Order: sequence, then C-alpha cells, then structure tokens
Amino acid sequence: MCEFCSEHGDGKVWFKNAENYSKDLLSDLARRNYINDFFTSTIEQGVKTIGRLETLYGKKKQLPARLVQGMVDQAKKEHFGQVVTIEDIRELVGKAATVVRLPCACRYASMKKENRCCYSVSYSPDAWYKDLDMSYFGLAQDQGLESLTPAEAIEQMEELEKGGAVHTIWTMMTPFIGAICNCQPEDCLGLRTLSIDVETMFRGEMMASVDEELCNGCGSCEEACHFNAISSMEMTGEHKAQINASACFGCGLCRNACPTEALSMMGRA
Repeated sequence: MCEFCSEHGDGKVWFKNAENYSKDLLSDLARRNYINDFFTSTIEQGVKTIGRLETLYGKKKQLPARLVQGMVDQAKKEHFGQVVTIEDIRELVGKAATVVRLPCACRYASMKKENRCCYSVSYSPDAWYKDLDMSYFGLAQDQGLESLTPAEAIEQMEELEKGGAVHTIWTMMTPFIGAICNCQPEDCLGLRTLSIDVETMFRGEMMASVDEELCNGCGSCEEACHFNAISSMEMTGEHKAQINASACFGCGLCRNACPTEALSMMGRA
C-alpha cells in the first residue's frame, strides 16, 4: 500500500476510506478557500509552471532535486492523486449519493476547449463541489455541473477507458477526496508531470500481470501502455510481454488491448 493508506486509510486503501469524503472535512476554512480558488490557483498556475519546467527538462534532461522534492511535498499536502482501475471506479461511484460531471480544468487551461471527462462524487446530499466557481469555464453554476446517476457516470467512464483514458483520483487538500479524472497523458496536468520525473500521483494499488501461456507476443499491450511499462522478451523462441513493475501505474489499459486475454490485474507486492 502507498503512504496515504498508512496515514489516511484507517486500515483500508485510502481512497476507499469513507472518512476522506466526509463533509466534516469541509468545515475547514482553508480547504473551502482552496476549493473556491482551485481553477485559477492550482490548475491555471500549474499549467504555466509545467510548461516552463518541460522546457527546462528538455534542455537539461533533469530538474534540480530540491525543486522536484518541493513540488511533490506541496502536491501531497494539496492536490495529489493515484491511478485507479475501472473496478475501483465502479465501487467508489456506485456508492455515491450524488455525482456530477464537469469540464476538465487541465484541458481548458491549456487549450481553452471544454472536454467533460472529470467527475466529482459526494456521499452526502451536502456536496462539496457547490463551492467550485464554474464561471472559470464561462458557464453559469447550473450549466457547469451536470448531474448524473452513479450508473450513468460509470458507463461514461467505461467508454472513456475504451478510448485510452487513465482513471485517477485526486485530493482537494489531503486527505479530502474530490475528483475522479479520466484523461490522456498529454492533456492531464498530473500525468504530464511524470514526463519530467516529478511524481504527483501514486502508482495504483494493482499492477498488470502476464499469463505467458496465453500471450502470443503480438505487442498490442505495449502499444496501449501510456507508461512504457511493457516490453517484449524472448522465451524458448517465442516473444512474450514483460511487465516492469516499477514503471507500471496499474491503469489496466493493457488488458483491454490484449486479444488473447493474457493480461490481468494483481495486487502490488
């Protein structure tokens, strides 16, 4: 389990701990202020910052260690995520009292285009996301938050996964959990940090596993992997998929691409 499970899990996986969704956490004034300013402070400024860092990384091939550690430490206090599987999504969203879909702030900040692939859940009628300022997207409050049933939200996220989206879950000042995102690595601010060796999210609690008897070495899983965690190895004259456990983030996209169902998800050791 990740460090958040030890600190905020109460004996469970941290994002399955109901206390981390509770309205009691919303009574904290600092958190409410953070939510109010989230789009302009965390997202807008984050996109500008990562743009500069990507340029620096391209020249130097690494960032100063102190800078990286500072970014990770701040993210863990404010807005940190973890990759989750579609099974996790079904469990978490299926139990929600209310679910809304809203535009992806990362994509809007960088491209000024609306793409609705982000979701917020609440386990009580007093939903936290009512404090979000949807005028950031040029929308009225009742236009920006699209109410869905849990079943509708799950179905939509299943379709997003078929298109190659990675499911991630995020805090709004840790440990309160606010958002479930379904993004492509080139668009998601959190996933973009991985390309400059700054990890603002945990690897998933699960990781991919290969059944070598079923694997035909076609390479479909390698193409589907966003994290360069799959390679090919030769075994007795045949090529088989090989998973790099430290690189795998446990999204599950590889198993969707496998024509022989040789890929499955297993608990991370």
